[in-house]
This record gives sequence, structure tokens and C-alpha cells, in this order.
Amino acid sequence: MTPVLTYYSLCRSVTAFSTTRQGGVSQGNYASLNVNAFCGDTPEAVSENRRELCRQLGLADAGKLVIPHQVHGTEVLQLAADFFSRPEAERQAMLEGIDAVMTDVSNVCIGVSTADCIPLILYDPEHHCAATIHAGWRGTVACIAEKTLDRMVRVYHSRPEKLQAVIGPGISLKNFEVGQDVYEQFGNQASGGSQIAFRLPASGYQKDGGLLTWHIDLPRCNRLQLQGRGILPENIYDCGICTYDHADQYFSARRLGISSGRIFTGIVLHEKE
Repeated sequence: MTPVLTYYSLCRSVTAFSTTRQGGVSQGNYASLNVNAFCGDTPEAVSENRRELCRQLGLADAGKLVIPHQVHGTEVLQLAADFFSRPEAERQAMLEGIDAVMTDVSNVCIGVSTADCIPLILYDPEHHCAATIHAGWRGTVACIAEKTLDRMVRVYHSRPEKLQAVIGPGISLKNFEVGQDVYEQFGNQASGGSQIAFRLPASGYQKDGGLLTWHIDLPRCNRLQLQGRGILPENIYDCGICTYDHADQYFSARRLGISSGRIFTGIVLHEKE
């Protein structure tokens, strides 16, 4: 089967995308295009899906598909060309505990896995480098988008006003209901001067027992972080896809359970013409 991807138009020198649930061989709640090996899918299905995705992207082999083992932290891996000459065990160790990857190496795919969390892509057309970011609520509170952008500025001399950004499929404000503890963590960040934003739905409601439910706007939170670091609003593309509402097309842990597949949002830098 041919993987079905959602593409993002940045420029001719890159391929930016998110996977859907269509075009793979996985079964059940992993059906069918799951390339993540850390969520309980069979190794055989994951390997086949990765091979097909690489064919779709024009990559030489599945080793050029870089998928970190995320932990909802803020560690950023700078992927250099020598990464691919290292032993496989060392490469896997370097990807452990990583929630953002950045590179200026062509013809490899870096990406992050999500299933309601927010995937972000940053692309610098001046220096032809990119980053992919996994921003769940913990990473958002810890400002992983800001930290990754700051790292690109230091390492690649990126100018934020020249960057392009994509906000990929993730859970929407209306469907991301959280408890008081999560709400307070966002509130503490906001009171400390952060650009993080949170708010109730326009018509807040009461649950059983009269408890008010809080809803967090994760896409908006990350948009504000990027704008706060200098990315121009017109250079930020939000796909507007809610994974919870579209769990038939994109994986959603809140709809399918944690034993289910993951969306992979990635970018390939091609040789510039």
C-alpha cells in the first residue's frame, strides 16, 4: 500500500508532512500507517511501514528516517552528518529521551511522533536547516518551542523573522480538557511573564458535582511562543486539524487509548538547486 501523507508547502527544497492512518499494514488501533516502535505495534508492521514511507519520500533506506524516543521533556538533538556513521546502538542511545531534532543534513528525514500532542516544524530557508518538535502539554509549559528555536539561532545562526513554521495535527481547544493541576501549571507560567496562553472555552460548563472544567489551547500556546521569539505571524501555518475530531484519519490517544498508533510529522531537506 502507498502511505497517505498530509503535505505542507514550504518550498521546493524540502518535503514537509504528517502521516495519516492510511496506507500501511498495521492492524487494530495501529491501523494502518504507524511507524512508531515505542507504542506497542508489532516490529514487523513498523518496519514495513517505515520502508514504504522511505520509498514515498525518496530516501535511500529506512536508516535515513530519524525517529526519537520521546519523554515529554525538552532535550533537543542536533543531528550532524556523522550520526549515520555511528554504530546502530550508539545512534539509538542518542535518540533516547529526545523531544526535538534539528539538522542541516540533506536527504534524511527528521520528525516527531504525536497522537494529540502538537507537532511543530521549523524551517530556515536562508541556512537550509530545520527542526521538528514534540509539544505536549508538559513540553509546552516547559517552552520546548522557544528552546528549540533559540538553539537554531545559536547553532545555525537562524534569524527568527526569516523562519517558516508549521503547526501540525493535534488536539483542539474544545477537546483538550484538563484537571486543576495542569491548569495551574499553565497559570504559573503565565504569571511568570511567559507568552503561554490558556483560556476556558467561550461557554465554560460545569461537570457533575459542579466542578469547572478547564480547556487548554495547545496550538495557540505554541504559536505565541514562536511569535514571542520573533517568527512572523504570516510565516506560521496552522493546519487546523483536531486529532480527537478526526481519529478516523489521524491517531488520537484520547479516542483510541495509548495502545494505538502515532502520527509522524517530519521534514526532508533536499539538495538546494
